[in-house]
Amino acid sequence: MTSLSHADRIEVADSFISDRLSRRRLRHVKERIIEFILFLAALVSVATTVGIVLILLKESYDFFQVVSLWDFLTDTQWTPLFSDAHYGIMPLLSGTLVSSTVALLVAIPLGTIIAIYLSEFAPFAVREIAKPFLELLGGIPTIVYGYFALLFVTPMLQIVFPELPGFNLLSAGLVMGIMIIPYVSSVSEDAMRAVPMALREGSYAMGATRFQTAIRVVTPAAFSGIAAAYILGVSRAVGETMILAVAAGMQPNLTWNPMEPAATITAYIVQVALGDLPHGSIGYQTIFAAGLTLALMTLLFNVLGHLLRKRYRQAY
Repeated sequence: MTSLSHADRIEVADSFISDRLSRRRLRHVKERIIEFILFLAALVSVATTVGIVLILLKESYDFFQVVSLWDFLTDTQWTPLFSDAHYGIMPLLSGTLVSSTVALLVAIPLGTIIAIYLSEFAPFAVREIAKPFLELLGGIPTIVYGYFALLFVTPMLQIVFPELPGFNLLSAGLVMGIMIIPYVSSVSEDAMRAVPMALREGSYAMGATRFQTAIRVVTPAAFSGIAAAYILGVSRAVGETMILAVAAGMQPNLTWNPMEPAATITAYIVQVALGDLPHGSIGYQTIFAAGLTLALMTLLFNVLGHLLRKRYRQAY
């Protein structure tokens, strides 16, 4: 076996170092390409959001050149498609708030209870069966929920409330709450399961029961994540369309009674968007003013949720 000369050894070492630097340079280029692709993906979402906001602001600005902001916020009638046109957003706003309140009164308590059970009490086998069913419940098309509310829930409610009309906010809100339960329970359960086991063990060491630990230790510690689930539920309720369009009626009605029919902001947008109004007309621009109102409502709820999460994250 012949040994390499000094020059040959230097040449082999240089070749090895060169190959190693080449591979490192290639890996660096690949990482830069992946980083650029990820940046473009993030940029698409940001650009889409900015584009939506700009369109809403532009069309709403044209609308408010004709209709004063004061009339828009204070008028109690919404008849933009009639000859005697009124542009008060309050009837649509009341329908949106009432239906969302009914939905949240169903989704938040039930979603939180389900999350506590799945996180702290349910056996592994039960959890593995219940989670897919909850996800399936969240994947049902909303139009199916709408007809379920109209053809099943409303007749059931009319047995208890005979004066209940065929179209009403109550049945639509109840079914919408059922639809939102998977969103609230899934995110809340993830937040609870992220609580360190040491907190539970410390609570058990102090003599607390599983229920006391779940309510007084785990839930407060996970409240920032639970608040995020609630805000997700609020946003989902405010933005729901088809359930309300089918089961709540499409007539703008300024009411705070869930047992009456009413229209919501999203239902009105669908009604006008499917019509024959010419682009650029004042009637067509009302959907952008209504959409801007809905976007500001969602932004307000998200800001409140962020402040709430920040407060409880600092407290715990």
